[in-house]
Amino acid sequence: MPTHHIPEANLAELPAACGVYVFHGEGALPLYIGKSVNIRSRVLAHLREPAEARMLAQACRVSWQRTAGEVGALLLESRWVKAQQPLFNKRLRRSRSLCAWAMVSSAPVLRLVHSRDQDFARSPGLFGLYSSGHAAQQALRGLAEAQELCLARLGLEPASARGCFARQLGRCALCGGQEPEDQHADRLRAALAQWQVQAWPFDGAVGLVERAGDWVQTHVLQHWAYLGTVEGRALQLPAGHAPPPFDLDGYRILVGPLLSGQAELLLASAS
Repeated sequence: MPTHHIPEANLAELPAACGVYVFHGEGALPLYIGKSVNIRSRVLAHLREPAEARMLAQACRVSWQRTAGEVGALLLESRWVKAQQPLFNKRLRRSRSLCAWAMVSSAPVLRLVHSRDQDFARSPGLFGLYSSGHAAQQALRGLAEAQELCLARLGLEPASARGCFARQLGRCALCGGQEPEDQHADRLRAALAQWQVQAWPFDGAVGLVERAGDWVQTHVLQHWAYLGTVEGRALQLPAGHAPPPFDLDGYRILVGPLLSGQAELLLASAS
């Protein structure tokens, strides 16, 4: 079992409840931040993990903050990791420039757009979220090859009078004339459906309510970003808040709970 320097009294206080936990060393930066539906069980599991021996050798104590549910734990973990940059977590940037494919006509034609130029949270017709144009093109190429779509039609290779390169090998039904344009377009739309970026489905901010017995928390959300948590069932926007930038981590955490129809939500009152 890996060696650590965390007092037994500290470990004995760990709650068997949902929340975020932090491994601390002697330095100012935390060593590791994580979340769990059972903080006690998860921290003790860390102590038995040989792959974490380097982190545990520096660990002197564990702190934690409980949350009323798992969504709150995920949101708080993401915020703390970005703000505190723990030594043994993957490094996350608070605002990352992203790009996505936008369908700009019924042909259809795809165009690469960037979050610095467009509000991804409220833009319909976006597909895929990527950290670079190169990553976006590689992903689209892989999809096109798997679905036997025309690379030239997607702008991934130059078009010529003889058709795309796959046509010259007898593998492009569109350039070879065996597939109508509208059928190829339909297949592209169907293939892209798995990548669709959901636009923020509300007029403004919402509160996502979580409960642990009698304890109630409301997580304030807007444009897929986490604005904060208030105690009780109440939607309170931070004073002077501005519309937040699109946050990839927030989107990934929230898209499922918010669109499933199963979360308890509070909607902002119309002004």
